[in-house]
Amino acid sequence: MRRFVLLILMTLLAVAPAMGLRLTGWRPDPVADALLFGVAVLAAGFMLSWGAEAAEKHISQGLIVALVALVTVLPEYAVDLYYAFRAGQAPQSNYVHYAAANMTGANRLLVGVAWPLMVLLHWLRTRNRAVELSPVNTVEIAFLTLGSLYAFVIVLKGAIAPFDFAVLFAIFAAYLYRVSQLPKADEDVDEDEEPGPAAALSSLPPAAQWAWMGGLTLIAFVVIALSAEPFAEAMVQSGRILGIDEFLLIQWLAPLASEAPAVTIAVLFVLAGRAVSGLTAMISDKINQWTLLVGMLPLAMSLGAAGLTSLPLDARQKEEFLLTAAQSLFAIMLLVRLRLSVLAAGLLFGLFAVQVGLAFHFREDEAATIKSLTTLAWIYLALAAMLILLNGQQLASTLRDGLVRSHRRLETAHKAQRPAGD
Repeated sequence: MRRFVLLILMTLLAVAPAMGLRLTGWRPDPVADALLFGVAVLAAGFMLSWGAEAAEKHISQGLIVALVALVTVLPEYAVDLYYAFRAGQAPQSNYVHYAAANMTGANRLLVGVAWPLMVLLHWLRTRNRAVELSPVNTVEIAFLTLGSLYAFVIVLKGAIAPFDFAVLFAIFAAYLYRVSQLPKADEDVDEDEEPGPAAALSSLPPAAQWAWMGGLTLIAFVVIALSAEPFAEAMVQSGRILGIDEFLLIQWLAPLASEAPAVTIAVLFVLAGRAVSGLTAMISDKINQWTLLVGMLPLAMSLGAAGLTSLPLDARQKEEFLLTAAQSLFAIMLLVRLRLSVLAAGLLFGLFAVQVGLAFHFREDEAATIKSLTTLAWIYLALAAMLILLNGQQLASTLRDGLVRSHRRLETAHKAQRPAGD
């Protein structure tokens, strides 16, 4: 407990400079602002993750994984929704592009970096060449499929409308309800073992545990609320000062800070021998951002505009969105056999690295950038189509099981379906 309190004090010290700047209104330099407020957002994310992690023993395991994934990415929500709000206030400004860029970048980082990282760490720890998911994880795969398929509807429309929020929120709410009914995934670990710093809280009486969880969450909410705006603005100004495309900074650098706490908790799960929970947390993170966050963008923009409006996708943003949807579909097909192998993880990371490399290579050429996005999207779609032809039956079974079957029938139906080897 003493060590945990020390970590709390360290995070409070980390947020202190940013809070001082916020309260005084002093802004020494955009680059320094981005660093200080970025550290504050990161520290607040860790506080959120510790509070959510401590709640694991009080809520059903399936639901807590989904809630931890949601809570730990609130910094990402705060930054992205701020850009959407400012886009509503200035619909002709670049904030419209920033909102879409931050969301697509965060989603592609999860699939291209975080998912492979879980598999790599599991292999380094156990020498097992794949993370073998449980039959109950068909729920995550099924609902991620629904969200990804609806993303193609948004691409065809060329805008994210308030109506889309209703559809995407319904998918997310149904997902939460479904996982709340599921049993714990099979993992060969000690039930009393906690993976992270918040393990210390389990030794306290329940009332004290809830007090700590509530306090951490409240402090983190305040820090995020005070830091989101200056961090988001400082990222834009820093790009201009440093001569770096602010679009790329917002798409790739900002999500690194806001996603780090969620990824760290998942890493701790893997290192504690709970690779299924770690990978499931990252999949759940993808679900809530690909449904709830996407759906909330037009609402934030409408709030800024003081009236209902849609978030438009220009030529580049349509291709960014298409690429993100195509990557999601391909990743789903890699998971449909209830495993993610080292080879599959390497492919996800390799394709992601190509994306980032091309983005920076063509940063001065908009037409070439759009063409590269389209080409990569079709590569993902072609690979996904090949896997659908090979695993179409498994996909249909996964969707049926994940959406409608009871967990008891689900366990029975998939007992003999675990593939052996890679």
